[in-house]
Amino acid sequence: MYGTLLQIPVIGLELGEFAVLLIAALAGGAFGAAIGALPAFIFTGFVVFLGEGINILKGELGGDIATDITAVIGFGMVTGPHIAFAGGVAATAYAGRRYPEMEPDDWDYHFGKNILYAFGTKPDILAVGAIFGALGMLITQVMTELGFPTDNIALSVVATAFIARLVFGYPIVGKVGGASILDMTPFEREEKRVAADGGTETARLATEPWLPHQYKWSGVTAIGIVGGILGGYIWLETGSIFMGYAISAMSLLFLNLGVEKIPVTHHITLLGAVGAVIAMPAIGSEPVALLAAGAFGAISGLIGELSQRVFYSHSGTHVDPPAMAIAAFMFVLGILYLAGLLPNAGYLAL
Repeated sequence: MYGTLLQIPVIGLELGEFAVLLIAALAGGAFGAAIGALPAFIFTGFVVFLGEGINILKGELGGDIATDITAVIGFGMVTGPHIAFAGGVAATAYAGRRYPEMEPDDWDYHFGKNILYAFGTKPDILAVGAIFGALGMLITQVMTELGFPTDNIALSVVATAFIARLVFGYPIVGKVGGASILDMTPFEREEKRVAADGGTETARLATEPWLPHQYKWSGVTAIGIVGGILGGYIWLETGSIFMGYAISAMSLLFLNLGVEKIPVTHHITLLGAVGAVIAMPAIGSEPVALLAAGAFGAISGLIGELSQRVFYSHSGTHVDPPAMAIAAFMFVLGILYLAGLLPNAGYLAL
């Protein structure tokens, strides 16, 4: 394809193709660091929305469009979460150690969790984003080539976040501030983290929930049902599994701009669509498929909440609960499909 027949072991790419992906992933990761992890993911939503809209029109009107915008750009080297978002997350973890003076006055958590922060053109921070963007591409390519049965983009987002914690000296889980690792009541009491000298770290709370407005089990379940049903309905009407995901990702623009209590739902709408995709061949009833979508959305939301209580709330960097939920839930569905217990595995190509 690029004038060579040399192959990269395991990844299965021609050398020239691999070089193109690597160079683009370096730039994509740096881009995520420059504009911030959350803004980069919001761009993912807009690009995937555009790509899915074009795919729907293509199906309705016929014709051939050379580039799949969803795959090549939205989930590819430009705004793919494993590239741009992961690069932004790692850059934020690095800045939390290297540049604590950059922390905004109104930020109550560790600065390493501030994925809203755009780092502009600072070369060392861009370099960190670039390296982790490339690492995210490699992990995704290798796991996909090995046939690992999950959403390997989500898996890569999680893996690079944990690697960033190790590289920059953060604990994998961190010191638990409450009675148990799942206890969020220290946050509700606004307790401060105890410093090594026995005093308090006044800038940090003892427990830092991922979303202060979206951590109670009942609320997570409720928004999970609602978002799951809507994701399933969008798939039923358009045939697009990822359109609901894109809308959810775009809605985070309002959260990034400071609108309070905007829920984070892309892991919910995505798995809701998957629930409908799995239920329809087995049941053949659209109302029942929507109920399955709601159940899948609720389960995904609860997995995300469990993940944040274990891996987000107690350490100093962002490890993405939606990515953990998607990777874990899709892994279970992938295994069940391979065992012959499900009619399909959603959007996984197994």
